[in-house]
Amino acid sequence: MYHILINPASRSGKGLLIWKNQIEPALQRENIPYRAYFSKKAGNASRIAEEITSQTDSTLSLIILGGDGTINEALQGIRNTSRIILGYIPTGSSNDLARDLGIPYNPRDALDLILHSGTPKTMDLGTVTYPDGITRRFAVSCGIGFDAAVCEDAMHSTIKQIMNKLGLGKLTYLGVALKQLFTARAVSGQLTIEDGTPINIGNMLFTACMLHRFEGGGFQFAPNADANDGILNLCVVGDLSKLFVLFALPTAFRGSHYRFKGITPYKAQKLTIETSSPLWVHTDGEVTRKSRRICVTCEKSAIRIITP
Repeated sequence: MYHILINPASRSGKGLLIWKNQIEPALQRENIPYRAYFSKKAGNASRIAEEITSQTDSTLSLIILGGDGTINEALQGIRNTSRIILGYIPTGSSNDLARDLGIPYNPRDALDLILHSGTPKTMDLGTVTYPDGITRRFAVSCGIGFDAAVCEDAMHSTIKQIMNKLGLGKLTYLGVALKQLFTARAVSGQLTIEDGTPINIGNMLFTACMLHRFEGGGFQFAPNADANDGILNLCVVGDLSKLFVLFALPTAFRGSHYRFKGITPYKAQKLTIETSSPLWVHTDGEVTRKSRRICVTCEKSAIRIITP
């Protein structure tokens, strides 16, 4: 039995049509047993995932049709990730998880991978812990600062939906990124890896904690990341002029940004980031709050996902 969690609003509202016109008919033709669940609003996927995974203590096959944000929401509700075999049909705008794992973007090809040709592979998960004890899992990356502020601003952009429908969604993020870059105030940061000596980051723009190579729709912030090594790859950006950032960040699409002074890689299983002022925090592009302090950890081989 496959439990299928569907975000009907994904791919600019085409998620429901993809389900009805492509995925459901294919399952019915092959007489595949399944039960479908629909996420109708923000936070709904977490509740549904909790409901599904609390039904049994045995291994459960869960397919998610949606984007990286839908995966992230579902992770918050899953009771025991080690009991899950995850199938992913990527219908989001970024699809960084699928990009790194080689999961097809075509929905029918992704379904065929899940049902016939793919193999479950263990994958690390990360956790952000806030000072009040609240935690949030992530599958791709988390970040504090500029990258999270861009996500938060874009989530509330009145033109994002229109631009997505026109296939120009990345222009929304470009405009928001430029706005955030030139309006951001200088904030100092301090990075502590494991329990080592704190590292001062003057004028910190952002710190990304990566499980996979990509975030933000193809920025290769961690070109050497391995999602099954129990380690977070960090991309720390600070002490760069805003004008210079405009030239440096685009090189991250090729993973060649570390040649610039002020963009520094680190590795850690556990780390703490503290900032002089509260900054937005994202997990897989989902933004829920600001914080001046976060603790980030990596759990090795926490879940299985079907890959080529």
